[in-house]
This record gives sequence, C-alpha cells and structure tokens, in this order.
Amino acid sequence: MNWITNYVRPRINSIFSRREMPENLWTKCDECGTMLFHRELSEALNVCTGCGHHMAITPRARFQALFDGGIFAEVAVPKPIDDPLKFRDQKKYPERLRSAQKSTGEAEAMLVAEGEIGRTPIVAAAQDFSFMGGSMGMYVGNAIIAACERAVALKRPLVLFSAAGGARMQEGILSLMQMPRTTVAVQMLKEAGLPYIVVLTHPTTGGVTASYAMLGDIQIAEPNALICFAGPRVIEQTIREKLPEGFQRAEYLLDHGMLDRVTPRAKLRDELITITRMLMGLPPAVAGDLPAPDSADAAQVAVKP
Repeated sequence: MNWITNYVRPRINSIFSRREMPENLWTKCDECGTMLFHRELSEALNVCTGCGHHMAITPRARFQALFDGGIFAEVAVPKPIDDPLKFRDQKKYPERLRSAQKSTGEAEAMLVAEGEIGRTPIVAAAQDFSFMGGSMGMYVGNAIIAACERAVALKRPLVLFSAAGGARMQEGILSLMQMPRTTVAVQMLKEAGLPYIVVLTHPTTGGVTASYAMLGDIQIAEPNALICFAGPRVIEQTIREKLPEGFQRAEYLLDHGMLDRVTPRAKLRDELITITRMLMGLPPAVAGDLPAPDSADAAQVAVKP
C-alpha cells in the first residue's frame, strides 16, 4: 500500500499533469554557444550577453528600440508587378514570396517608418535579412525611393539599416536596375541638403554594397558585420591566396578608412541622435526632461527665505 501511495500514484499524477514546455524559450549564440533566455536576449537587442555577438534583429524590433517610446508610423511603399519574369527554380517565385511573408510576418524585405529619436524627427528604412536574404528587388528599390521622397517632403534626415545578400535573382535585370534607381534617390537627399546616414549590419553584400549602402554622409557599422561585394570565400578561390584575419569585417574596414564608426547596438540610438542633431544644426539633445512645476509649488519656492 505504501509503495502504491508513495510512488505509483505520484508517478501517474505527474504524467497526466505534465505541462508542455513552450518552444523558443532559449536561443544559442552562434559565436560562443551560450544558451540565452529569450526575454534576456530581447532586452539586450539580440546581442549575446556573454560574448557581445550581434545576432540578427527584425526591422520592426529595431524600430521599437530606436524611436522614442517605440512609436513610429509606417510609410507606404508602392507595390511592384508580381513575378514580372515568371521565374521558377525549385519553386515558383510567388510561392517563395508567400513563404517568406508567412515566416516573417512582413510584406517584403524592407520596412520604412517615420518618427522621432530623442525628439529629432527622422525617416528610417531597414532591411530584413530573414526575408529571402534581404535581397534587393523592385520592392526594396521602391521602398528606398519612398523613404527619400518622404524625407525630402518633411525635410528630415534619412537613416538606413542595410542587411542583404545582394540583388534578387528571381527579378533578374529588373533587380539590378534598382542600383541606379536608389543612387538617384539618394542624390535627391543630397541636393535637398538633408543628411543620409547608413548603418551597415551583418551581412551587407553584393549590389546593395555597390549602391545605396555605401553612399551615406556618415557610415556606421555594427561590430563584426560582414561588408563586401564578393565574399571572402569567392575571393580566396579567385586569387588562390589566404586572406587576412577579419578581412571585410567592420573593424577591418574601419581601420582602412571605409567606415566612420563601429558602434555596438546598445549605443547606436544615442549616437544617431547626436549625429542627426549635429548635421541638422540643432542643439544637443536633452538627456532627461523634468515636468514643469505646478504654480502652487512654484509660489511656495518663491516665498521661502
């Protein structure tokens, strides 16, 4: 009886009352292998608390951390023609788009928004590498043009976060045409005298690097981000030589004069506030605001000896 009471019954109760463990509670760092609790990782902006490795972050999560109070308004982007080349490899192009939209919850590989950072109005655009490798197609070209036009209309600086594997092969030559289109759009900002700040994140490669990602007035990168046109593996196979350690990483490019700053994600917002206000000729941002005193409190302070 004691064996049934003390062992069998608790065992049966534990089996039937067992709760399923929610998925995705832990994330393994790609660099050091540390298991990170999802809430801790989210609070750290997807930066490993053990080694400082910068993991991918979605444009929406980035904007929530960037804008004051996490408040921003999305800028409408004209939708291009669906599957203009009727491209098909292992899957049809529309199928790949629907799959990416379902997995990311976004319409395309770039999100454009407007809002304030440190009470400084800006327009921002960010690429989503999880959406077909952040590849540059006609939608991305339209998004950058829409961001530039909105910035010019509102006389605001444009901050762009790049993350892409290059041009989108499913759109062929139409994808490559986004390089001159976006270059002309950036020129609109320069002619209007508005700052264009680019934050290069991991990875920024191919035709994106060869166009709008390297045209900023200020070039900032996140630590250890891969920034290149052709990747290290392709170069090594071409020249048949071993490349230097850290070749084409953000710190290497900073040392060789291709970047202005390499800034950790946690400090990026404050740096962008300082730079945008400086370039717009505004006074330094107020670090903390105190509420105005009540009239009664002000009167009491005035009569004190």
